[in-house]
Amino acid sequence: MSSASAINDIKADQIVAGIREWVALETPPHDVKWLTEFSELATHQAKQAGLTVDTIPVGDSKQPLVRIRAPSDNNEKSVLVLAHYDTVHPVGTVERNKLRIESDKMYGPGTYDMKAGGYLALQAMAALFKEHQPARPVELLLVPDEESGSRLSRENIEALARNAAFALVAEPARAGGECVTSRKGTGYISMTAIGVPSHAGTDHAKGRSAIRELAHQVLALEAMTNYTEGTTLSVGRIEGGTNRNVVPERASLITDFRVVTKAHGERLMAAVRALTPVTDGVRLEIEADFNRPPFERSKQVQALFERAQRVARVTGFDLGEVPLTGGGSDGNFTAAFDVPTLDGLGAEGDGAHTLHEHIVVSTLPLRLRFLHGLLRDLAWDKALA
Repeated sequence: MSSASAINDIKADQIVAGIREWVALETPPHDVKWLTEFSELATHQAKQAGLTVDTIPVGDSKQPLVRIRAPSDNNEKSVLVLAHYDTVHPVGTVERNKLRIESDKMYGPGTYDMKAGGYLALQAMAALFKEHQPARPVELLLVPDEESGSRLSRENIEALARNAAFALVAEPARAGGECVTSRKGTGYISMTAIGVPSHAGTDHAKGRSAIRELAHQVLALEAMTNYTEGTTLSVGRIEGGTNRNVVPERASLITDFRVVTKAHGERLMAAVRALTPVTDGVRLEIEADFNRPPFERSKQVQALFERAQRVARVTGFDLGEVPLTGGGSDGNFTAAFDVPTLDGLGAEGDGAHTLHEHIVVSTLPLRLRFLHGLLRDLAWDKALA
């Protein structure tokens, strides 16, 4: 039996059993014990399928980044598949929120975002390799820290992106199975106001309040939101002062910003860095930078999307796309290197980051066949390289 026909014969309950095993191993960010246990499971499964596996420790805590490869004898650029296996849920959530199936929905923490997508990607890749060696290398990178920004994994993602022809991201599919073809860039602004402390009762006039200054700057930052061009700023945290009877010397804030294009981001950051104190005697320390560059919908992304649509039609469904989304993913990193990137290719479901998170069981065989067909299409065709 060919691998393609074997893929067609896989039933939903078989896929559910594999996803259940992945979800049962809880993997909150930075919990190296659980991350390591999961990486060992994924490594074992990949090696059983004949794939090559490297575990790369990242960060001071040595979180395991798992690189799985279906190698090729040809010196072609790769098909890079990205998935993360960390979840936002603390250990114990599975015990409180039992893994269960109700009305075609499999509930469980991390099912939708994104253990199911990673599992489907590995199974599709294993089936591909069983057919015969691909014409171009196919790589799956299982990332341990995406939910905390992929700060530790970013260097490795970008290194592989430099030699990738395409990038496919197994983040959750959107409603109706739609994929993602663009994401806003995400960034941060860190600002500290440094004033002059004084006694709030006897020497109030001698003080220069850092909190008062920061209040002005909060309004200035929030005013930079421009819904027309898709730029948003949100001051998410403020802290400062020591006691109610002291004019505060220091106060700080952290702001999230989202932009549609790199040019928008550069213009915004220049404006932020140019901010000056409103209060005499107070100075500002400002940092601003991207943590995920924008994933823009280029002509190459459009061509890759149309190609995926053709594969979907052969598989048995129509693939749609969602409008620009404000959330980031590791696809932002590959797109910034001009690698044609398609995102949201994982399982259908809903409730990411909630206790009602779930995937739609009946769609799992279809999503597996689609991922396998897309990998097969890209791995043997050099036309878009």
